Amino acid sequence: MAQNKPVLYSYFRSSCSWRVRIALVYKGIDFEYKAVNLLTGDHQKEDFLKLNPCGNVPVLTDNGNTIASSAAILEYLEETVPSPALLPKDPVSRAKVREIVDGILSGIQPLQNMKVLKYVGGENSLSWAKHWIVSGFGAIERILEGSHGTYCVGHAVTMADVCLVPQICNANRFNVDMTQFPIINKIASRLSHLEAFKDTHPFVQPDCPADLRIPK
Repeated sequence: MAQNKPVLYSYFRSSCSWRVRIALVYKGIDFEYKAVNLLTGDHQKEDFLKLNPCGNVPVLTDNGNTIASSAAILEYLEETVPSPALLPKDPVSRAKVREIVDGILSGIQPLQNMKVLKYVGGENSLSWAKHWIVSGFGAIERILEGSHGTYCVGHAVTMADVCLVPQICNANRFNVDMTQFPIINKIASRLSHLEAFKDTHPFVQPDCPADLRIPK
C-alpha cells in the first residue's frame, strides 16, 4: 500500500518554513503543502495547536508522526532520507555546519521574528531587528572565512546553506546593507541558481499574495 505524502504546514514568508521546503525539494521528497496564515491567526487555532502547542510553523506530518521546529524537521529528514546528504560525513565539517546553523537559528532569526518584534513594538522594532541581523551575520561571515568553498562548508550544499538563504531574505526585508558581507553574498548568489532554492522561494508559494508573486 502506498504511503501518504508528508504534509508541510507552512507560511510563505516564514524563513523557518522555507528551510524545510528547501530540504524537502533538495532531497526529492514529494510533499503536500498546507498554508497556515500567521497574519490571520491560523497558528493559534485549536486544530493547529493540537499539532504544535507552541503555535509555530513549520510542522511536518509523516507516516502518522508529527514533528515541529525546523531544526528537528531538518534532522529528521536527514536521518530518514540520507541521500542527497545535507550533513558532511567528516565530523569536523559536520560540526562546522551545525555551528553555522546554530548561529542563525539561535542567534539571529528568533530575535527578529514576528512575535518578538510585536513585543518590542513601534519604531524600535526595525532597529532591533537590523541590529541582531547585522551582529549575527558579522559572526557568520567570520566563520565562513575558514569554512567556505563553493558553499558555506566546502563544495556541497549543507544545512548551513539551507538556513542561510532564508535569513538573507529576512535581512533584505529589514533593509540590511548586505554589501558588508561579501562571502555571504557570493555563496547566496551561487545558491540562488539551484532549483531547490528557486522553487521554494516565498514568492512562488501557493499562499503568496498576488501582488508579491513572481514567475517561477
